[in-house]
Amino acid sequence: MTIEEIFSKATANDVISELKSCRFIPQPDVESAKKALNPKLHDVNDPILRPDKRVKVDADNDADSAQKVITTDGEAVNFRTEKVARVSLAIQKLIIKRAVSFCFGDAPEYSATPSNDNEIAIVNALHRILGDVKSNSLNRKIARAIFGFKECAEYWYTVDKTHSKYGFNSKHKLRCAIFSPEFGDTLYPYFDETGDMVAFSRSFSRKDVGENSIDYFETFTDKGHWLWVNGANGYETAPGYPKKIAIGKIPVVYGHQPYFETEDVDKLIDRLEHLLSNFGDTNDYHASPKIFVTGQINGWSKKGESGSVIEGEDGATMQYVSWQSAPEAVKLEIETLLKMIYTISQTPDISFDAVKGLGAISGVALKLLFMDAHLKVQDKREIFDEYLQRRVNVILAYIGKMNTALEKDCETIVIEPELVPYMLTNELDELNYWLTANGNKPVISQEESVERAGISKDVQGTMAKIKEQHASENSFIIGEPQIDGDA
Repeated sequence: MTIEEIFSKATANDVISELKSCRFIPQPDVESAKKALNPKLHDVNDPILRPDKRVKVDADNDADSAQKVITTDGEAVNFRTEKVARVSLAIQKLIIKRAVSFCFGDAPEYSATPSNDNEIAIVNALHRILGDVKSNSLNRKIARAIFGFKECAEYWYTVDKTHSKYGFNSKHKLRCAIFSPEFGDTLYPYFDETGDMVAFSRSFSRKDVGENSIDYFETFTDKGHWLWVNGANGYETAPGYPKKIAIGKIPVVYGHQPYFETEDVDKLIDRLEHLLSNFGDTNDYHASPKIFVTGQINGWSKKGESGSVIEGEDGATMQYVSWQSAPEAVKLEIETLLKMIYTISQTPDISFDAVKGLGAISGVALKLLFMDAHLKVQDKREIFDEYLQRRVNVILAYIGKMNTALEKDCETIVIEPELVPYMLTNELDELNYWLTANGNKPVISQEESVERAGISKDVQGTMAKIKEQHASENSFIIGEPQIDGDA
């Protein structure tokens, strides 16, 4: 069904129902996503899945801790509740943080070969717009939303403001807003038979001054922007809508992946948390030394008494109860679980304990160390190559409308974004590489090296002194120098 046919339907409710119907991508389970990212919501903290223990007590000797009296088989039983250990780990959050950092720790590169002044102006305007909206932070927010909640979208719009920041006079300034299930937005991309997105919608709720929740449904096409408000008679068009889309494109960039970033390791993390919690309970019971006594003990030594004597009847014995079998099996399972979690999620273990013994390693060794994480970034290009290219196309369309002299060139210029995986660099290895490529000749000027060193507060003054010293070292005098006052 075409967009024209959809909006020709009788009522707004019919239009909205059709716009929701061609998503073709299952809605993400927002509650599961929030549960995975919030350690407080993990199963180990659920009192139903991991209940506290009931311990029988003697009501006469331990009356203060006896909480209830229950009847089992007609017998009154006193008990108290013993809280169990609950060790929850924010590993899902860590995996997503690492993935975001490796994808967008370094800003994407935008390759272009402008062939005339107009194309140069377009490239400069694009970079200025991306700088104004803090695209480095924007990219990380988008990636975190896609990795954690499967999908996200950004909406580009203009606000009225006269300025010349983009390299030309303009009455409008570009802004960007993020739509994400994390913020309560339900996204509805509408795809046609060829897989192209011909409309994008979202439903969301806002509270009025009386704290009453009001539902909205918003739709963007290449021609118009609609907003409906859910009232007593169903959805009705909001005042001032629909609005015309000036750029002839849907001003929304949508990205998604078919799985949660951590869903392959969520069960492993649950097992690790229960294992650590059970081990904590065991330590609570057995970590402190216990004494096993046989026979009659008549006298005990006092706490802190040195050279103490314990008196007992003939044949009485005492000995510490020690944990004969060390928990090697538990240790092995914990280490195996952690290893598999990092391996399956392609997350490098760069904790202090893991890297403190590496010492100074070469640039090649660093690349091998992070190769798995970089391979993961290459997989993410399936999402972000298309996503970033779509963003560039939308911005170029806006530039062409804000400066009509550039509109034709905005349609023909080719600007290709490319992900740059984050990488720790060995600067000496990098410098030697370029020196070799340059025939062991300097690759930067002396003034640039002084500036990049950051030691001098006055680069020009420092360079003048260096030149003066250089001239003095290379000067020479024939004969003995003349002394003032000599004839």
